[in-house]
Amino acid sequence: MTEEPCQCSDCQRFYREHDRLIREFPTLKQQQELNWASIQSFRTLCGKVTDELQKRLADNDDNEDTSLETCNVFTNEELEDAINELENINAYLYSIEALMERIFDIKVSEKIETKFREIAGEIAPDPLNIDRLILNRLFHQTPDSPEKKN
Repeated sequence: MTEEPCQCSDCQRFYREHDRLIREFPTLKQQQELNWASIQSFRTLCGKVTDELQKRLADNDDNEDTSLETCNVFTNEELEDAINELENINAYLYSIEALMERIFDIKVSEKIETKFREIAGEIAPDPLNIDRLILNRLFHQTPDSPEKKN
């Protein structure tokens, strides 16, 4: 028995983003590059935030009587906990990066890239395709549609 996909807003947002990434990056090479860039941007952002938190922690240590001038006041314990968690994330990202390097070793022919594009079109069709728009419009006109019940 197949399970219906979750309909919560978080899952729906995930499904839309998943399908968009398949539509916009339908080849193996594009997926490799996208994932590499995503990991690198995640590492960069986590690293910069960690650096800023470490500076703030050092400033807190230098100024024991921290003023409450800003609304972004953190206790030293909160800063230390956040820094530890972000350092864990960065360690995991380094591990993922090492695995991703192996994925970049794999190259496929243009025939296989064409198959990737074909399958991408099947599993994540263009939501602005006229047939999809008509179907969506019909769904929204259905009297028993959840949106129509009030």
